[in-house]
Amino acid sequence: MPYALFSNDAKLSKAYPTAADVWKIAQKSGLVVDVVSEDDKEHPHPVLDHDYEIKPCQLEPYEDPARNKAEAEREAQTELQLAS
Repeated sequence: MPYALFSNDAKLSKAYPTAADVWKIAQKSGLVVDVVSEDDKEHPHPVLDHDYEIKPCQLEPYEDPARNKAEAEREAQTELQLAS
């Protein structure tokens, strides 16, 4: 089942093969923040900012989650090359 980033039930991202793939995209986009809980002050954990959610989604016509993931990985690699 594909996953995407949502806000108030509105799909904000392309579909990706796994929730972990969407987490990576959200983190690269600056949508993930570290939060410290009262129970575990020494180990912050990542959460999505601004009530975003990662949920299973329906595919748009002609959408391919594997292709979306490959494109995101290529873009990330290009950004790394340009930064060096």
